[in-house]
Amino acid sequence: MKMKALSKPEKWVLIGIPILFLIGAILHFAYNILGESPIVGLFAPVNESIWEHTKMVLWPVILWWSLYYCFRGKQYDLDKNKWFGGALAALLTSLFTMPMLYYFYTEAFGVELLWVDILILLLSLIFGQFLGLHIYQNSKGIHAKFVIAVFIALVLLFMLFTFFPPHIPLFQDGLTGSYGIQF
Repeated sequence: MKMKALSKPEKWVLIGIPILFLIGAILHFAYNILGESPIVGLFAPVNESIWEHTKMVLWPVILWWSLYYCFRGKQYDLDKNKWFGGALAALLTSLFTMPMLYYFYTEAFGVELLWVDILILLLSLIFGQFLGLHIYQNSKGIHAKFVIAVFIALVLLFMLFTFFPPHIPLFQDGLTGSYGIQF
């Protein structure tokens, strides 16, 4: 099988993996470091719930794909529907992979380990970015306006649940038993 060289936009997707991982790791601590500001809480985890930890992929992935399109889309003649279809695949894959891996290992083995949690963030981003790249390369795409509407809906949902989370285990801080930002 002959391998084709990756274009610059395709390389961008893969270069994103370690950078998104680093940004996600920084976001993990941002809320506490910046004085537990509710504004920061809209972008960074406010507790140790798995839902809040998915913010570590939500914002970085949306911005990584969107900003590249905004600043380099015309230069590389990117098909916006294919690009944003890949972005949506990357985001949804990362968002679903993180809780699935977390609940699998914690329930199957009855342990919680920091190094495994860190590995889950990395694996979620790897799976997401590779699937996003695959979708970009091999699909006809999804209408970009639909994808942007989904991004906006997800962002609004995350913001709403930062302050008014459902009282179910996905949203509960395993250490304190609390939910979202406490008033």
